[in-house]
Amino acid sequence: MASKPVTHSDSVVVIGLGRFGGAVAESLMRLGHEVLAIDTNAELVQKWADRLTHVVQADATDSDAMRQLGLNHIEHAVVSIGSDIEASVLTVLALEELGVPDIWAKATGTRHGLILERTGAHHVVHPEAAMGERVAHLVTGKMMDFLEFEDGFAIAKTKAPEEALEKTLSESNLRQKHGITVVGIKRRHADFIYAQADSYIEPGDILVISGPTDLVEKFAALT
Repeated sequence: MASKPVTHSDSVVVIGLGRFGGAVAESLMRLGHEVLAIDTNAELVQKWADRLTHVVQADATDSDAMRQLGLNHIEHAVVSIGSDIEASVLTVLALEELGVPDIWAKATGTRHGLILERTGAHHVVHPEAAMGERVAHLVTGKMMDFLEFEDGFAIAKTKAPEEALEKTLSESNLRQKHGITVVGIKRRHADFIYAQADSYIEPGDILVISGPTDLVEKFAALT
């Protein structure tokens, strides 16, 4: 085991360097965070050693070992262990025991997610389910992008419907009619436009909209 890494308030520990964990760790680095990555697999540790702030081969289910690595001083943890449910749950328990205030955990299914929540995870991520939902919205061609949050709120990118064309947003009154908010407008060969009441919608415009998921879906279906 390596010596105790220096940690800061914006440091994040990522436990499990599979595809999901590696992608999270790399994205966090791009965002300017220090990343301590932990995995039991020596090959993965070697692979990521030069790409992340600190990479350690260790057993994350061992709370004493994690304390030696300074995890009791880290604010955020991401548990991305997917293939070994027992290790995933025990790791969350170890982090909870150390008092880590913000624990994110990847779940492979509904039951796994419920167990993670009950054992101390503050946020449970279902990447496969979330991607399946996103693809289902995109495959019909009604939306060009879709993102749903935990509380039933969504943001989507969709074509402007016929009723909005050649009018300002105030004139088409989309918010009152459909319960969604037009956040912005993307016009071909033009910069992104932040939506205002007097924003004029032209044929071919793409709208970025937000609102309750069911209303966002209904609005996109108008196209």
